[in-house]
Amino acid sequence: MPVLRLLRRNLVVIAGLLTLAYMILPNVVVMVFSFNKPNGRFNYAWQRFSLDAWKDPCGVADLCGSLSLSLRIAFWATLGATVLGTMIAFALVRYRFRARGAINALIFLPMAMPEVVMAASLLTLFLNMGAELGFWTVLIAHIMFCLSFVVTAVKARVMSMDPRLEEAARDLYAGPLQTFLRVTLPIAAPGIAAGALLAFALSFDDFIITNFNAGSTVTFPMFVWGSAQRGTPVQINVIGTAMFVIAVAVVLLGQLIANRRKSRAGK
Repeated sequence: MPVLRLLRRNLVVIAGLLTLAYMILPNVVVMVFSFNKPNGRFNYAWQRFSLDAWKDPCGVADLCGSLSLSLRIAFWATLGATVLGTMIAFALVRYRFRARGAINALIFLPMAMPEVVMAASLLTLFLNMGAELGFWTVLIAHIMFCLSFVVTAVKARVMSMDPRLEEAARDLYAGPLQTFLRVTLPIAAPGIAAGALLAFALSFDDFIITNFNAGSTVTFPMFVWGSAQRGTPVQINVIGTAMFVIAVAVVLLGQLIANRRKSRAGK
């Protein structure tokens, strides 16, 4: 039958589209309900279209404060994890030293370990050190678990680099710093950027590790969880929609820049 033949030919494409639709569906629901005006406290059933939440996204007490805190923590955690992760990735790929294999295994341990175990371990560490739970403990914890993802992304990029390009730069009398800034860093930049974006998303989205080590500090995921116990403000859907649109725009912009570079290189 023609229909069966068409399905067989495009089975991979159809499976990919269905998977993509399954992943995007929750975001679509969030976007739709950001324009809802519920009669009660819970924004779970469609009532009527309204732009009130978009006109006043900070209309709920402490919402924008928790969002600002999450963005600040995510920014500094991304910066710290990216700098440390990039240096670790270069060291693991380019140099041979004792315990290199053990360090490789330890780097991947946070990715394999359940979040609740890491959260409890970090909480025990901070309490034994007498540290006051708050912004700094959350920041340190986020850098700890984001580090592994940055190292993985940057390491994959560094391993694929052609060392002859750096050798050519040195043959042309470029110093170590010039070689790194003009040859090594631009080639490794996509891996570093991917690691940084992943670290930012993980830090901003984290709840379990943050909840254990935040003390009285309330981040945006913790605010959402707390609000869900009493009612879900429409403004939460507004913030979620805005973050989703920004993320998609960043990815599309990056893809557009990459395609333009490829077209220029082809010419």
